[in-house]
Amino acid sequence: MSQPSVEPSPNPHRLGVHLVEGGATVAVVAPHATAVHLCLFSDDDRTETRIALRGPRNGIWHGFIRGIEAGQRYGFRASGPWAPKQGHRYNPAKLLLDPYGRGIEGRIAPMTDPGSRALLSSRDATDSAPLMPRSVVTHKPSGPWQTPHPHVRWTDTVIYETHVKGFTKTMPGVPEELRGTYAGLAHPAAIEYLTNLGVTAVELLPVHAFAPEPHLEHSGLDSYWGYSSLGFFAPHAGYATEAAQAAGAQAVQDEFCGMVDLLHQGGLEVILDVVYNHTCEGSSSDRVLSWKGLDNRVYYRSQMHAPQHYDDTTGTGNTLDFSHPMVSKMALDSLRYWATEMHIDGFRFDLAATLGRTMQGFSSDHPFLVGLITDPVLSGLKLIAEPWDVGLGGWQVGNFPQPMAEWNDRFRDYARAFWLQWGAASSGQRHHPTAPELATRIAGSSDLFGHSEPYGMRGPIASVNFITAHDGFTAHDLTSYNHKHNEANGEDNRDGTDNNRSFNHGAEGPTDDPDILHARRRSMRNMLGTLLISAGTPMLLGGDEFGRSQGGNNNAYCQDNEISWFDWDHEPWQVEMRESVAELLRLRREHRVLRPGRFYDGVDYNPVDALFRADSAWFRRDGEHEDEEWWEDPETRVVQFMRSLSDEAEADALVVINGNGHAVDVRVPEDQGAPWRLAWDSAWDSLASRTDSLVEPGATQSMEALSLRLYLTVPGG
Repeated sequence: MSQPSVEPSPNPHRLGVHLVEGGATVAVVAPHATAVHLCLFSDDDRTETRIALRGPRNGIWHGFIRGIEAGQRYGFRASGPWAPKQGHRYNPAKLLLDPYGRGIEGRIAPMTDPGSRALLSSRDATDSAPLMPRSVVTHKPSGPWQTPHPHVRWTDTVIYETHVKGFTKTMPGVPEELRGTYAGLAHPAAIEYLTNLGVTAVELLPVHAFAPEPHLEHSGLDSYWGYSSLGFFAPHAGYATEAAQAAGAQAVQDEFCGMVDLLHQGGLEVILDVVYNHTCEGSSSDRVLSWKGLDNRVYYRSQMHAPQHYDDTTGTGNTLDFSHPMVSKMALDSLRYWATEMHIDGFRFDLAATLGRTMQGFSSDHPFLVGLITDPVLSGLKLIAEPWDVGLGGWQVGNFPQPMAEWNDRFRDYARAFWLQWGAASSGQRHHPTAPELATRIAGSSDLFGHSEPYGMRGPIASVNFITAHDGFTAHDLTSYNHKHNEANGEDNRDGTDNNRSFNHGAEGPTDDPDILHARRRSMRNMLGTLLISAGTPMLLGGDEFGRSQGGNNNAYCQDNEISWFDWDHEPWQVEMRESVAELLRLRREHRVLRPGRFYDGVDYNPVDALFRADSAWFRRDGEHEDEEWWEDPETRVVQFMRSLSDEAEADALVVINGNGHAVDVRVPEDQGAPWRLAWDSAWDSLASRTDSLVEPGATQSMEALSLRLYLTVPGG
C-alpha cells in the first residue's frame, strides 16, 4: 500500500484511533519514547506500513492519517531507551496494541509456541508481530438503540452475578449456535429465566478483551473468568457468535450492543465487572503487548527505589499506577465509552483499593475516585467497589466515597459462620457470639457504611450483601465440602482460599444419605434467605438459586468446561429451591419494608397511634425487648427482628432466626399491631409445604432446628 501522509491531529489529546472525515485521528501516550510509529496491516497481513507520528506533545504522539477506514488493522511500535533500572523497556521490534483500541482481532501466540520468547520483555530484535493480535478501527455501534436504560432504583436492585459463556452454554431453548455468547445471553429463553426469577440486574464477569495467563497454557487450561485484561475498550471476541467473529471486530461490537439492548427491553440492567487494577502483561520481564512497550514507567506501579521491579498490590505480577494522571484518565475514558456508546448501567471494580492508591497508600479522596463520583455521566450509574487488594492496608470496606456501593465480606463471613460453622457443624454443642454480629449485618451494616457527615448518608444500599461470588464455593458446595477440591487446576490443590467457613453436614461431596441432603438444602435456604431479607443490596451468585455445584472447586478461574458451566438438567429439589428463591424475591419486590433506603434508628414515626410499630426493634426468644446481656451472651441463638414503615398501606415484617441445633418455642412480640402471616420458612422443603395461618402478637410458635422465618402483616387487614 502507498505511504499515507501524517498531518497534525486536530485533536491530539483524543486518545486512540477515531474516524473523521477523510481519515482518522491517532493519539497514544508514550512520554518517554523517542519515536512512535503507527503500523497499518493489509487484510492478508502480508504488508505492514509504518507511519511516524508527531510528538510528543504533553507526552502524546499523534497525527491525522488520510484514507483510514473502519476495519483497518493496526498496532504501534515505540522506540526509546532500554534502561530497565530506570524502568524503561523500549524495543521497536515489539508490536503493541492500542490501549484505546475499540476492537481486537486474533490471539496472542501461546508461550508454548516456537518463537514465543519474542513476546517477552528483552532486547531481542525478533519481530513480535507474527505472534500478536491486531487492534482494529471501528465506527460507533451501528443500529438505533431501541430501549432506554431501565434505571432501577438502588432500593429495588437485586444483582445476579454470572458469566456470559457459562450461563447459556447448555441452556435449553437457546439455539446451539448462540449458546455461550452475547447473543445467547440476550435470547428470550435466557431473559425469561432471569425475569421470572426476579432479579433486576446481571453483573457479568469481565467482558473486556482478555488473554490467558501464560502458566495456564502449559497446563492445557484457559482463562475462564477473564481477569487478565488485554484491552479496556474492546469487548472480548471469544464471547461473540462464530458468525460475528468471522465478520470482524465491528460485528463483535454490534453483537455486544445488541445484547445490552435486548436485556434492557427485558427490564434488566447490565453491570460489568471491570479489571483496571492490572493487565495481562505479567511481571516486568514477562510479555510486552501494549502498555509496557509504550511507557512502562508511566503505566505500571514500580518500587520507589528500584524502578526495574514492580510494586504489585494485586498478586498478578503487575499493578497499574493510579497515582499517574494518564492511568486515571485511561480508566475514566474507558468507563465513559462503555456507558455512553455501549449503554452499560454500572460497573463493579475488581480490587478497587488499588484504584485509590497513592504512593502513600489508599485515599478515598484519590483523584480517580473523585473523578468517578463527580463525572456527570458516571456518577449516575451503579458503581460498586470490591473494597480490597492484597497490598499493605488493602482492606478498605466502608471507606469508598458516596455514592459508591461496596461488596460486604463481613456479611458473607458471618452469615456463613452463623449457619454453618457455629450452627449446623456444632449441633448446638459449641457457641460463638455471632448472633449480634449477624443482627448488625441483617440491619444493613451501619457500623461499616454509616460513617459520614452527616451520619448515614450512604444508607444500607451501599452494602452489597452476598453469601457467595464467582471466587469461592457455590452455596451448594458450602454445604457439601469441608475442604476445597481444586485438583483440576493443576496446582496440587494449593490455589484458592482455605477460609471457606463451610460444612459438609457429615459427608464430603456427593452422598445418597437423605438426612444429610435434607440438612444441606435447609442450610442453603437459610443462607439465601438471610441474604434476601436483609437490608442492603443483595447479590446472588448465578446458579445458587438451584444449587449449582462446581464439585468442590473454589477457584474455577481456569475451568472453561462442565465444572463452571451451568447444568440445566435439574432434579426436583433444584426446581423447588429455585421456586423458593423466586418467592423470596417476589416478597422483597412487593413489600417495601424489606428494602429500606436508610438505616434504622428504632424510632416510632407515628407514636400517636399504638397500632404502628417502631421502624426497627430486636427481641429475645421470649418476645421481650433485647437488652445488653442478650447482645453479649455467646449462647444467644434466637433472634427476632421487627421492621415497620408506620404506614397502614405497607406491611410490617418480622424475621425470626433459630440458630440452635434443636427445635425451640419462640414467643412473637406482644403489641397492639396487626397479626402476622408466615410468608416464608426455610424449613419448607418446597412451597407446597407452606401454611397460610395468621399468628396473633404474643402467640408462641414452635420453630424447627436451624431455620429462618419471615412473617408479614396484611396491609389494611
